[in-house]
Amino acid sequence: MKLAARIALGALAVVAVAAVGFGALYASRIRTANSIVKLTDYDEYNLYRMQVSYDYDLDKMIANTTADNQSFIDEAVKQALPLLPISIKAPSFGCSAFHAQATDGDHLMGRNYDFKRDTSAMLVCTAPKDGYKSIAFAALDNLGIKQADASAKGKIASLLAPFACLDGINEKGVSIAVLTLDSEPTKQDTGKPVLATTMAIRLVLDRAATTAEAVELLGQYDMFATSGRDYHFYITDATGDGRVIEFDCDDPARPLVATPNPQVTNFFVLYKDNALPNQKNGIYGHGRERYDAIEEILTANAGAITPDIAWQALQASSQAPNPEDVTSNTQWSILYNNTNCTAAIVLRRDWSNTTEIDLQSVTAF
Repeated sequence: MKLAARIALGALAVVAVAAVGFGALYASRIRTANSIVKLTDYDEYNLYRMQVSYDYDLDKMIANTTADNQSFIDEAVKQALPLLPISIKAPSFGCSAFHAQATDGDHLMGRNYDFKRDTSAMLVCTAPKDGYKSIAFAALDNLGIKQADASAKGKIASLLAPFACLDGINEKGVSIAVLTLDSEPTKQDTGKPVLATTMAIRLVLDRAATTAEAVELLGQYDMFATSGRDYHFYITDATGDGRVIEFDCDDPARPLVATPNPQVTNFFVLYKDNALPNQKNGIYGHGRERYDAIEEILTANAGAITPDIAWQALQASSQAPNPEDVTSNTQWSILYNNTNCTAAIVLRRDWSNTTEIDLQSVTAF
């Protein structure tokens, strides 16, 4: 799920909020906005970091979400920006992800985030009172901004980032990424509470200590795929348990299916044999050629995997810009270490410029 904010009144609104003062309600949000720093120095699109200091109510947010885009969006705004007159909407994205165990025993997850429009990225650091610490990444284009630190508008929009993250890792070593599909959007209807796409990422990061726990947790909700796209998730943990979480496109009820698998792109792993490389495969998806490229490198180096080998797999499955393909143009590539809870990120295939992040640097609020 991607959030694109329209914040024409936002800059004025935040000044008003600061002026009249809503006490503790906005003090923590102002601290969050003021924590934003730029970590890279490219001309236009960069990596930023933000420490979330405000306390959000995940259970309330889920309880008030129904199976439509607007209810989720409204709840995200209420949590991040209460009382401000802000409206947001949402488009779509694609990607690649894989798990590999290094020769030193560390479990790694590689992740390419692909989207045709260039974007800056926000490293979102959270330490909720009732959950696990985590670091995660959101695309600022989805929040309607290029620069997070250049204006009040950018800082306001960035407050929504915890609910727009596309991948991340928590202090227990659980990492998760979302990837787009070509099937009809999942809309389960079994009477369970409704969970929107990026809320699934926030839920897993905040509350799952293992992949198994994450699967059990997601099974307690009816999944609603937002923004008119369908999605699946890739989840790994510190033991190397990597599973693709999908909602069976050949079953009208769209039941959750968790398939152990070492890599994933933009087709149903559940129906891997129906996905041919270098073409669209109807509801079953596309990106088999990137899947095969990852598999080839990891198989060729079996028993001798190092972070350098994992980066080779990320490079092999990365994509150049293609304005005709929404899942082209790799915006960021990340190597998560599920064992020591770190991440290394590269923006837009600039493989010589890596930013390292340690989850130990995240502080509680």
